[in-house]
Amino acid sequence: MAAKLQGASISSSCHPPSTKNSLCKIKVITTRISIQRTNQAHRRISKITCCSEIGAASTNSRSQNKRPLTTTDLTGSFKDGSGIRVAYQGVSGAYSESAAEKAYPNCETVPCEQFDIAFQAVENWIADRAVLPIENSLGGSIHRNYDLLLRHRLHIVGEVQLSVRHCLLANHDVKIEDLKRVLSHPQALAQCEHTLTRLKVVREAVDDTAGAAQFVAQHKLRDTGAVASVGAARIYDLTVLAQDIQDDSDNITRFLMLARDPIIPGTDRPFKTSIVFSLDEGPGMLYKALAVFSMRDINLTKMESRPQRKRPLVNNDGLKHFDYLFYCDFEASMADYNAQNALKHLKEFATFLRVLGSYPMDINLV
Repeated sequence: MAAKLQGASISSSCHPPSTKNSLCKIKVITTRISIQRTNQAHRRISKITCCSEIGAASTNSRSQNKRPLTTTDLTGSFKDGSGIRVAYQGVSGAYSESAAEKAYPNCETVPCEQFDIAFQAVENWIADRAVLPIENSLGGSIHRNYDLLLRHRLHIVGEVQLSVRHCLLANHDVKIEDLKRVLSHPQALAQCEHTLTRLKVVREAVDDTAGAAQFVAQHKLRDTGAVASVGAARIYDLTVLAQDIQDDSDNITRFLMLARDPIIPGTDRPFKTSIVFSLDEGPGMLYKALAVFSMRDINLTKMESRPQRKRPLVNNDGLKHFDYLFYCDFEASMADYNAQNALKHLKEFATFLRVLGSYPMDINLV
């Protein structure tokens, strides 16, 4: 049975819900979030737009049991993940869920249909954090999430890297030679190209790997398999026909940990800072921007360019050019004066600059 919950985007005149028993109501422009239970411990979120009011003292028992994150919680962090609600894209058994549990052990995971709904779940106080993929060692960047980082106002508070190990799953008593088609996420299918070609099966793309496993199990398909994780096999009671079927064993996905408020950067451990900026069109402008880091011996670890949606083309002497945003990661904390001076220097000629987050680096590769 589907349970409904109103997700709220709080206006600037409001404050986060008080922990006291006040009956004051917060006026909100909301996105209704419809939550369907996928099992006893998980929920799936879909979006329907509406306007309403949410009372701080709700009669909904779930709202009463789960308090919103406070400023103290955000700055102090939950090191073991207890009591934290973490949104991710996909269904139970997805690799993103594994990343969320690695980032916040003992957390309560909140599955979402789409990436942007995971952002909204945090903004609307339905979840405390979101853990979303940003790049894969084989498939490259997840461009959708770069765009969403700019569209929303969440902050990067950490990163986690996860080793992706694909398995071929099917219902019980189904053999590999019985398979005529295989379902999975497009990237997962591409990463298992050699194995699937050898099996001579038809490949069909779906939204996520765990969703493919769920579909095969629910419909009791006898001629169809799924590429997903061992965890998905356990959850949906499927047989693992083959393990580690990916073409490259070094298959790592990097995930970002997102929150409503930034963390306080430190210098006690390796930190990474992510920014986005834009520049005027002209020769040497990008070189000039990168020089603010090189002259201070700051190491850049990633750079990604994305066309500006609101101003895709610019005129320069009668010629039209793409107008780009540049996403950049560098190894330094914003508590470091060197990094602060680099961004001050960049701001002198950048047409736009925003710090997406300054956060501890994940030095664990699995």
